[in-house]
Amino acid sequence: MTSIRLPLAVGFAGISAAMVAILVAAGVPTPLLPVYEASWHLAPWELTLAFGVYSLALLLTILVIGSLSDHVGRRPLMIAALAVELVAMLAFLSASSIRGLVAARIVQGIATGAASSSLSAAVVELAPARHKKLGALVTTVAPLAGLALGAIFAGLLAQFATEPVFAVWLVLVVVMAAGTIFTLFTPETSTPKPGAWRSLRPRVSVPPQVRRLFATTLPGTISAFMTMALFLGLVPIVLGGEFGVHRPIAGALAAFVAFTAGGVASVVTTRVAPRTLRLYGAALVALGAVLFVATVTSGALPLLWVAAVFGGAGVGTSFSGMTRGLVPEVRPHERAELFAAIYLVGYLALGVPAIVAGQLVAVVGVTSMATGYGTIVAIVAVAGTLVTAARPRRTRPTGGAVRAEPDLAYRAAGR
Repeated sequence: MTSIRLPLAVGFAGISAAMVAILVAAGVPTPLLPVYEASWHLAPWELTLAFGVYSLALLLTILVIGSLSDHVGRRPLMIAALAVELVAMLAFLSASSIRGLVAARIVQGIATGAASSSLSAAVVELAPARHKKLGALVTTVAPLAGLALGAIFAGLLAQFATEPVFAVWLVLVVVMAAGTIFTLFTPETSTPKPGAWRSLRPRVSVPPQVRRLFATTLPGTISAFMTMALFLGLVPIVLGGEFGVHRPIAGALAAFVAFTAGGVASVVTTRVAPRTLRLYGAALVALGAVLFVATVTSGALPLLWVAAVFGGAGVGTSFSGMTRGLVPEVRPHERAELFAAIYLVGYLALGVPAIVAGQLVAVVGVTSMATGYGTIVAIVAVAGTLVTAARPRRTRPTGGAVRAEPDLAYRAAGR
């Protein structure tokens, strides 16, 4: 390993960019799905399988190595994650069948899962001392911003480039190669500690003091991740099967609008109480789902963009309210297992329903699948608003003293 190290500020900028780039790559397949469908004559269930295996691979990776960087250091895991992401981009570049596409998505899920904890922690730790909240803000906004940028980037190339698939993945091969090299020169921000092998044992736990609160967040979390799956994996199928719109840019714009709305909502609501965010976030997700169903049943395609705005804003506010409500209530050594529980619920909701929906297209058709999916999302989201509204504003932590649910502690701690 080279002994040359970049200044902290440069490292912060570069690792933040690498974090966004990995999420850009995660959003890229959405507008390419119609291209693959037309080129390889794929069935809808094959497209959703290629989408769903990514989230499942990501989930398993987080569960196994989510806390590994605490033991071996941030740099080794970041370098490994970006190198695996580079392998995934090369696999996409060379894929010539659905099997190759699924394999590439699995590798991409592993890389993203490996990068999620190490890059997030490094961004917070590399942030300038006087602007530590900036690191926390980057980790909050980067996922949604990256997905939005990835969708619009691939959508534009898919619409106008002669060889869109090759062009998209070639650009990302170069970006990931540059990110891997950059990380070699990034300073280490954590002190390795014993227990690396023990940390590989999957642990999912919800500390007793937040179990009731965690239970009330489940409907909001599930509906939010199902909404993400809708705009990442199902909307292109609906556009083609229901409206005869096969242009990649259409699905890309829907995803871009949804995730941009989510990112903006996360930024502008940083001073809103977590409970309020969860309440209104679930309501927005429900409204977005209802508008999506109305889009399909009425044939009014412009409603899709309205659904994307409301649904995406609901995703951003729901997730922000959930993390900011839960994390300050647990001890530092309990956070990794808590996040494992959050991601277990979230990524199962992202991957499994999409795969099932793709299978149902051949049985009930696109219209019934889309209306059924949207209806389920709306029902779950409404349940989220009801259980959140029914929960008292004041909570009783482990110590027994009643106090108000924390608001800015999570953001101020930069964790």
